[in-house]
Amino acid sequence: MHFDDRQRRVGRSPLLFVAPLVLLILLTLVLLWEIARSNITGALAHQWPWRLRLMDMNPLGALLAVALAAVFGRAQYGRTVRPAMGWSSSWAVGDLGPDEPGWHVEIVNGGSQHAVVEQVDYCLVPRGEEPTAWTDHAGLLTELAGRGLVQGKDYYLRLTGAGFPLGAGGMRAGAYGRRFIDEIDQLRLRLRVADAVGDSHERIMDLMRGARMERPGS
Repeated sequence: MHFDDRQRRVGRSPLLFVAPLVLLILLTLVLLWEIARSNITGALAHQWPWRLRLMDMNPLGALLAVALAAVFGRAQYGRTVRPAMGWSSSWAVGDLGPDEPGWHVEIVNGGSQHAVVEQVDYCLVPRGEEPTAWTDHAGLLTELAGRGLVQGKDYYLRLTGAGFPLGAGGMRAGAYGRRFIDEIDQLRLRLRVADAVGDSHERIMDLMRGARMERPGS
């Protein structure tokens, strides 16, 4: 069952993106007004509203250049600090028992700076069934318990809340045993983070991808 797992921007910072852009638009409108007003001659130039002078051209040009530089500078810096979310997974022994192999998954950020977790949601796709509704960590534990899968035995799902710093060191997502892999086709994690300029980015990742293919003895 396919879904779009590409990272996408889902929100902009009102202060650091919208405010400079609005200022640039307002200054551009003022510039257009002053250009139009300067081309009015004769008696009409002394009538309302053409006699309304908002700003001299010299300071207006300087402010417009500053606003334009702020908008483009912010856009360039936003691309520099944009997170690059992904995941790394492999079979290993440890979390589910001393001799019990598990599918260990880590979320990584390949961006130049850390990002801050805003929200983590999960969606389950049991084998032969349709995807469940998106839910949080507690809701997923309840759903799995209803299917007879036990936290700490069949799987280990780490709780990660808002405010967690996602840096180059990554974030442990969990470990999943053989029974979990047999019964669950996909475990989708929807991760939303905020970058250094306040933009929000989101990516949906299937934590089960590759688990059966790389399973020991498969």
